[in-house]
Amino acid sequence: MKSLLRNTLAVLGLIIATEAAAEVTFYEHDNFLGRSFTANAPVDNFRNNDFNDIVSSIVVTGERWEMCVDARFSGRCVVFRPGQYPSLMAMELNDRISSTREIGRDVGVDNSRYAPFPVVASNNEAPGQAQFYEREGFQGRSFIAEAAVANFERYGFNDRAASVVVTGERWEACEDARFGGRCVVLRPGRYASLAAMGMGERITSVQPVRRDERVDDRRYAPMQVVANDYSPGQITFYEREGFQGQSFTTEQQIGNFERNGFNDRASSVIVHSGRWEVCEDIRFGGRCVVVRPGRYASLSAVGMNNSISSVRSISRDARVDDHRYAPAPAANRDYRRGQNERLYQANVTSVRAVVGTPEKRCWMEKEQVPQERRGVNVPGAVVGAVLGGILGHQIGGGRGQDIATVGGAVGGGAIGANVGRGGGTTTQDVQRCENVANPASPDYWDVTYNFRGEEHRVQMTSAPGATVTVNAQGEPRV
Repeated sequence: MKSLLRNTLAVLGLIIATEAAAEVTFYEHDNFLGRSFTANAPVDNFRNNDFNDIVSSIVVTGERWEMCVDARFSGRCVVFRPGQYPSLMAMELNDRISSTREIGRDVGVDNSRYAPFPVVASNNEAPGQAQFYEREGFQGRSFIAEAAVANFERYGFNDRAASVVVTGERWEACEDARFGGRCVVLRPGRYASLAAMGMGERITSVQPVRRDERVDDRRYAPMQVVANDYSPGQITFYEREGFQGQSFTTEQQIGNFERNGFNDRASSVIVHSGRWEVCEDIRFGGRCVVVRPGRYASLSAVGMNNSISSVRSISRDARVDDHRYAPAPAANRDYRRGQNERLYQANVTSVRAVVGTPEKRCWMEKEQVPQERRGVNVPGAVVGAVLGGILGHQIGGGRGQDIATVGGAVGGGAIGANVGRGGGTTTQDVQRCENVANPASPDYWDVTYNFRGEEHRVQMTSAPGATVTVNAQGEPRV
């Protein structure tokens, strides 16, 4: 009997020792610093341990643990896998945990309840970092993420990142908090313009991607300038407006689109990185415009729809006159007024109504014509219809095909037609031609305004008044 009792107690001791291996240690500060306490059994109220709402980092060993913001395992709860969590800020649990309990091995847990994967305890190699900048080209204020960040709002960087440098591992950047909405995966490298991938000033959350996680190629962001190396950039042309239809991408100059089966076919373009000169004729001849990183949903806005025959990159140090730039592409931003956002009126200093390239139409007629007669020019009208939209906003920039420049608003009305006259007539078959502009409104209005001594530009779908409504940063609002 004594032998049986000893064996039974030994087995129970082994079970107890095994269960005790599952534990969690809580720390007062990030990176496992400050006061701490360890739990190997459920704790339904951290007040009893004088640790309520002060936990900033955690080490989990053995099994999974559930952490809850309220006592008695209520409120928002998150499940932690074994590993090291140097900061709870990323999952919005910093200084909020009030209770914890172990999750048994046989308990199923929905994936949405898990905290992002931690830095594994057995591997001290960090997942790298992602450094975000508030301006393109790695300029302005920056913010570094070394662990998952569920909401940039807490760091004062929500919807502000314009460029990023990624080191170490891959990172997933998302439009919405807690890794929701549209997300792109960034490989290590330097991304001088997040606008090129449609994420300019839109990122709200970011998390590292595990090394062993497979990622579909479509989820990757286009590569830009690789760290410590210069690339001329990348540009993609699309057959239809709005980035639809067939496409082709190049990182090198192309002297003749005919070889790519794309001559005079491009209707929209995405400039992933670098500046590029696009030209109407082969070998960079004819009319050319320079496009910067961004998404150009319609080349009609720059008078280049179905007209491009060659393209080449512009080096970083090359100076380009403002008039050679295409209008800034439409920014993927919401210009609606934010909650409690204070608005101001900025004075408009100039307006240019921009139309697409006129079409040339010809026909044959038998009639009496002057012996000397100049061609007929019938341009379209500049229409001031209020369409109520903003295409994009920038500070500085180029211009498109200008048909009006005024201080204040663009007025309606036709420009007019001039027909030359000469002496004498004769009857014969003649070819008549005319250049016909778009009879509707211009493609957009290129508006310049001044706010607090700084010049801004915005593309609008309607003619403005004497002022433009802006926020405290000078960004337009509707």
